[in-house]
Amino acid sequence: MNNFVALLEEKVAPVAGKLGAQRHMRAIRKGIVATMPLMIVGSFFTILLNLPIEALAQMIEPYREILDIPFRYTVGILALYSTFGIASSLAESYDMDEMSCGLIALMGFLITAAPPLRVFESVEGVIGAGRFINIANLNSASLFSAIVVAIVTVEIYRFLLVKNITIKMPAGVPSEVSNSFTALFPTAITLLLFWVLRHLVGFDINAMLSNLLSPLQGFLTGNSLFGGLLTVLLITIFWSLGIHGPAILGPIIRPFWDMSIAENMDAFTNGVGIHELPNIFTEQFLQWFVWIGGAGATLALVVLFMSSKSKYLRSLGRLSFIPGLFNINEPIIFGAPIVMNPILAIPFILAPLVTTTLSYFLTVTNVVPMMMARLPFSMISPIAAWISTNWSVMAGILVIINFLISLAIYYPFFKVFEKQQLAKELEAEA
Repeated sequence: MNNFVALLEEKVAPVAGKLGAQRHMRAIRKGIVATMPLMIVGSFFTILLNLPIEALAQMIEPYREILDIPFRYTVGILALYSTFGIASSLAESYDMDEMSCGLIALMGFLITAAPPLRVFESVEGVIGAGRFINIANLNSASLFSAIVVAIVTVEIYRFLLVKNITIKMPAGVPSEVSNSFTALFPTAITLLLFWVLRHLVGFDINAMLSNLLSPLQGFLTGNSLFGGLLTVLLITIFWSLGIHGPAILGPIIRPFWDMSIAENMDAFTNGVGIHELPNIFTEQFLQWFVWIGGAGATLALVVLFMSSKSKYLRSLGRLSFIPGLFNINEPIIFGAPIVMNPILAIPFILAPLVTTTLSYFLTVTNVVPMMMARLPFSMISPIAAWISTNWSVMAGILVIINFLISLAIYYPFFKVFEKQQLAKELEAEA
């Protein structure tokens, strides 16, 4: 174990750390995470439309189309918001005008992903003559083209600035006016580039990227048990080395996670059954079924610490219980510590792998449903799992079962660690 940890620390951690800190990766992470409030609020409307109360369902039925609008303009156009967020974040890292870069990227994305449809004759009660944009083209399925357009736009803007190909205004002109003229050439070049590619050449960036990346998405966040286990394994290993696992993997897997839960939410809203949704391994599957108390399912260890004979472990457990209940586990990870501690790192890695496997098989056998909502990470797991699976009682029960499994896996390692800690305390007292 020590050799394995040393190997990971020496070879893997530096590479992962550099990848997570890379400018474009960081911008992607910040831009997508910025959309989280929209996704969470949109999720609540999905839940509202599917409350398991017959009288309430009948009451809201006449207003269902109106109540569906908040979902369509939050989760339903996720890629549009992400484009602005990523471009703005990348511009900020270059100390460039964030507003101009974000707006130009939005224009480029709309040209690429949402060409207007022209209706020549009105159809009474259905559609009027005119030009329309299909907002389905702006949802999570277009997220990767949003990333590409945002990055290319900012890099075009930066290239022109570096080469001094800009319109300069006299000194004393307000900065907002000066920035607008500076953005003229980048706007023109971005517009021409994406217009020519999409509408003259016929090159669909989104379709190309979807074809290239769909196998990876299906592997990591679709329905592959091996892909799900690999994600869990990497996150827990990084944490055991003292590296924030989701922060390292986030730039790679976050877009897949957001696309997967958005696809599930959209499918469910459109009438797909809760057991037939597209993706099992959403972030919410891990959040509620596996990360009980935080990454590594550490709430079980916290409970064991609370009854420890060791004064230090008992105090740490009691201090960590409330944060752990709401899935904040840094106190236990760094306080025990679990970091660089082979005794506690083993169950920290092993318990989530076991509960992930159990949860997967109970999902594919339709014992528990798939996730159809995105709730704040700080909710108590059984309640969040119950709500996120369209009010499935079995989902809440599974969380409790997984907690008990984690408790059993942690217990022998806890006893070994407790014995060592007691010996240290006795030595200190002597």
